[in-house]
Amino acid sequence: MEAQNNQEHKRRVRYKGTHPRNFNEKYKEANPEKYADTIEKVIKKGSTPAGMHLSIMVNEILDVLKIKPGEKGLDATLGYGGHTKAMLQCLAGQGKIVALDVDPIEIVKTKKRLNDQGFGDDILSIIQTNFENIDIVSKQEGKFDFILADLGVSSMQIDNPDRGFSYKTNAPLDLRLDPMHGESAAERLNSITRDEFVGMMIQNADEPYAEEIASAVFNRKKKGNPVKTTIDLKEAIEEAINKLPKSVLSKDEKSVVIKKSCARVFQALRIDVNCEYEVLYNFLEKLPDVLNEGARVAILTFHSGEDRLVKKSFKQLYKAGVYKEISDEVIRPSKEECFRNPRAASTKLRWAVKA
Repeated sequence: MEAQNNQEHKRRVRYKGTHPRNFNEKYKEANPEKYADTIEKVIKKGSTPAGMHLSIMVNEILDVLKIKPGEKGLDATLGYGGHTKAMLQCLAGQGKIVALDVDPIEIVKTKKRLNDQGFGDDILSIIQTNFENIDIVSKQEGKFDFILADLGVSSMQIDNPDRGFSYKTNAPLDLRLDPMHGESAAERLNSITRDEFVGMMIQNADEPYAEEIASAVFNRKKKGNPVKTTIDLKEAIEEAINKLPKSVLSKDEKSVVIKKSCARVFQALRIDVNCEYEVLYNFLEKLPDVLNEGARVAILTFHSGEDRLVKKSFKQLYKAGVYKEISDEVIRPSKEECFRNPRAASTKLRWAVKA
């Protein structure tokens, strides 16, 4: 009998109802080249397509960096590659951009995406490393004429439930930008003291109910039910807020506060797990030494802690004569952009020019 080599054809799993709900069902959104109409509909509704990241303040960044053909630049945080692509287009095939990203999963996808769009190794060099290592990169690549650092977490990381960045879907509580190294958020949370967790929430996210949330989390731990997943943490936060007396919060107010506290607590843990403040401090310290004379820097921040560090560094180095010009005020995204991309709402852009 002849061998049967025919493989059974597997149909794509379709979503139930009229709209996809599960991340894995949103296959059209994950294929922008093939389903451009679907992508545009999602964006027009003020949502970010699954698996995509909408680059923020692209025009404002290009206005600040004033990129000219033949220059050499650094995108310190590659992400989805939208900013990189816009800067590459300004080079018009002359010069080079070096792009960095610590995420081993997304960097491969972004490299392929940009290569497929015609940006090859002759004009684009992509390196997997943390952007605090710009001094090491500069030793290999030389100094730069312009640098961009977008400090936001990419939508691809937030939306993918497997990465454990969101409280909206159940997944292991991870929150690492590089899931191959370091402690996950669950491991970190179960290795620190209650007081350390309180301090983390206050310092990293200004969480007003840090004490109550810490008590709920550590009570679970005492009962042999430690926080391991995103939903575990969300439930602990809900428990803490719902126990607040009516004199503090009404029933209607509690639902709003729970959502905001979830966002803040997840942010606080993410900052801690990835040592984000330490990384940014090191980046700002090393930044002047990797810039050519007259080079321009643009930094996008997304919460007050980041912005304070950038503002302080720029002001100190301006007074010291290291920078000859810095932004007087932050630049914010337009109302139109915030409507089209709600995740842009908290963005602040600051810039500096090397003396």
